[in-house]
Amino acid sequence: MDKEMKYRFGYLLCALFLASINLRPAISSISPLLETVRNELGMSGSTASLLTSIPVLCMGVFSPFAVKLSTRWGLERVLTYSLIVIGFGTVLRLYANSSVLLLITAFLSGLGIAICGPLLSGFIKKYFASRAASIVGMYSMALVLGAALSAGLSVPFQSMMHGSWRASLAVWALFALIALPIWWQLASRERAQKSGGKTTVSSESQLPLRNKRAWLLTVFFGLMAVMFYSMTAWLAPAIVSMGYDKGFAGGMLTLFTVIQIPVSFFLPMLIARFPKRMYWLLGCAMLELIGMILFMVHASPWFIVIFLGLGAGGLFPMALMLPIEETDSAEAASAWSAMNQSGGYIVGSLGPLFVGWVHDAWGGFELAFGGLAVLIVIMLVLQLNIGNKKPRVAVQPSEQIKVGANKVVS
Repeated sequence: MDKEMKYRFGYLLCALFLASINLRPAISSISPLLETVRNELGMSGSTASLLTSIPVLCMGVFSPFAVKLSTRWGLERVLTYSLIVIGFGTVLRLYANSSVLLLITAFLSGLGIAICGPLLSGFIKKYFASRAASIVGMYSMALVLGAALSAGLSVPFQSMMHGSWRASLAVWALFALIALPIWWQLASRERAQKSGGKTTVSSESQLPLRNKRAWLLTVFFGLMAVMFYSMTAWLAPAIVSMGYDKGFAGGMLTLFTVIQIPVSFFLPMLIARFPKRMYWLLGCAMLELIGMILFMVHASPWFIVIFLGLGAGGLFPMALMLPIEETDSAEAASAWSAMNQSGGYIVGSLGPLFVGWVHDAWGGFELAFGGLAVLIVIMLVLQLNIGNKKPRVAVQPSEQIKVGANKVVS
């Protein structure tokens, strides 16, 4: 790879990283400040929970529209516009003087995330087809890193900003502001390339609703999301129910997130080297199952969180990688990802509600986590059916970068 191609490769990689890190702070920054927000705005618990559930539901409801918008306006342009929406929704929180306006910011951010998420899979397929596994590792690591930074620094930022929770929530718009110059240039190059051309709708850009394998991956994504969002919402309260204080439980939740950063980054690289992906899928699901069993027998929270974090950190990048490996083009990868994320996030948003309902009905978390353990067993069966299908790649990385060279730099 010559010097110019290395520059283009790095430019595209930087664009992907900066877009990916924008996909979680608008959601994760809320939780540490939630009680402060509730007290100042007079929000009920159910209304406050919408600040998290609205973006997740948006990710489920609006993901299918990402493919249609991309077909009409172009992949890079739509990704750029979605980053603008995320940034606008986030910075608007600086002026959120009512619960209604704060909920509107949650909707705007969720809308941008819903469009951006599946199209980044298409972006990887378009520019990094032969290196998809390692690139997905960076993509998923950036997602987890954005979540960890926003969750861990929201309270310190509030203290730095004279106690303003609004400023602390709005500061995460800086991620979008940093990303926009690079993405604006990518969008401008794409627009110049397509000027005068006729937009055509490929059959590959349609959601694969009649494809049984696409539905299999969607159900798997949904079960993976149920586990992740259930742990994000209820892991700390569950540890408190074991007799530990809130500070320790909060630290365990942070550890659960931090563990996922290296796992999300390195596991796809290991899969590229040892491509028996079914065994990796089964192994990560088994780690989650062990974590659930350890909780039900009241083992040390350290062991519970480590097993759950390792499992969740591995399953998420693999769920992102599967649509890319199963398809032959950027359009198809975006369509499969949109379908997976649409159905998956809608199902995933029900996970915290299930745990809360079981906890309220029977008391304690043991039965609720037992139900999650049953879902993991179902996930294991699905993974056996997903199997070890190898990725189909027709274009080498150097050739792929040459194809998109005119869209990156002059």
